Amino acid sequence: MLLFQTDENFTWLAPYAYVIVLLGFGFVLFRLFESWYAAYYQRPLYRHWRVFRTLNPDQLAIIKKEVLFFGQLSKQEQRQFEHRVATFLQEKEFVGRDGLDVTPRMKVLISSLAILLSFGRKNYLYNLISFILIYPGEFYSNINETYHLGEFNPREKALVLSWTDFEKGISDTSDNRNLGIHEFMHAMQLEARSSKDLDASRFARQFQNILKYLTQTDVRDRLNSMAYFRDYAFTNQYEFMAVLAEYFIESPKEFEREFPELYDYTRKLLNFHYAHYRDDRS
Repeated sequence: MLLFQTDENFTWLAPYAYVIVLLGFGFVLFRLFESWYAAYYQRPLYRHWRVFRTLNPDQLAIIKKEVLFFGQLSKQEQRQFEHRVATFLQEKEFVGRDGLDVTPRMKVLISSLAILLSFGRKNYLYNLISFILIYPGEFYSNINETYHLGEFNPREKALVLSWTDFEKGISDTSDNRNLGIHEFMHAMQLEARSSKDLDASRFARQFQNILKYLTQTDVRDRLNSMAYFRDYAFTNQYEFMAVLAEYFIESPKEFEREFPELYDYTRKLLNFHYAHYRDDRS
C-alpha cells in the first residue's frame, strides 16, 4: 500500500519540473540566438558574465607602465583586461629554461600580450596552451632541428619564447615585429581549426575571406610592388596570418590606409573594436 502512496507524496514536485523544462528550453533558445547573432554580426553577443579577478598593485603597475594598449581602454575595458590577465596567470604554468629565473614582470607582460590579442574574443585563454617555456635567447628546436626565437608545440601544449626577443618586441612598438603576438596568433590559428565555438567559427570565416582576397591579381601585384609586409609573411598562409597580426597590432592606422579591406577582415577576425582599432567609418 505504501508503494502506491509515494507517487502522491511527490506531486508537489510537478511545478518545479515544469520550471526546469522551461529553463532548459530557454537555454536552448538563448544558444540559438547567440549563434545567430555571432554569425550575423561577426562578433560574440557577450564576452563576460562577470569580471571579478584583480591583479596586485605591482602587477597592475607593470601593465600601466609597459602595455600601451591598456592605457587606451575605457575604465570598464581595463577591468576586463585585468580580470583576463589575472585568469591567464592563474591558468598557465611559466617555466624558465637554460637557467632563466622567471620574474613576475615576465609573467605579467607575456600574459598581457596573450590577452591583448584575444581581447575581442569570448574564449580568450588559449585552451591549447598549458605551459609557457621561456629561454634567455634563441633556442634549439627539436621539432625541425634548427634555432628558433619562438614556437608553439601543440603536442606538449607549450608556447616557447626567447625572452630577449619577446622583450624587444614589446619595447619597439613601431617596427611591426612582435614575437609574443606572432606566436600567440599561431596558437589561436590552430585552436580555430580544432574548436567549434563561436570565436573559432568567426576566425575561420574571416581567414577564408583573407585567403580569397589574396588570390585577387591586383592585390597580389600591389603586395609585391609595395613590399609592405616583410618577406617572412609569404612563407605560408599561417606565417602570413601571424605577421598580419603583428602589423595590425603595432601600426593599425598605416595598415588600414594601405590595405583597408585586408585590415577590416583582420579586425573582424579578432573582433577588435578597442582604442585606435575602432572602425571610424561606422
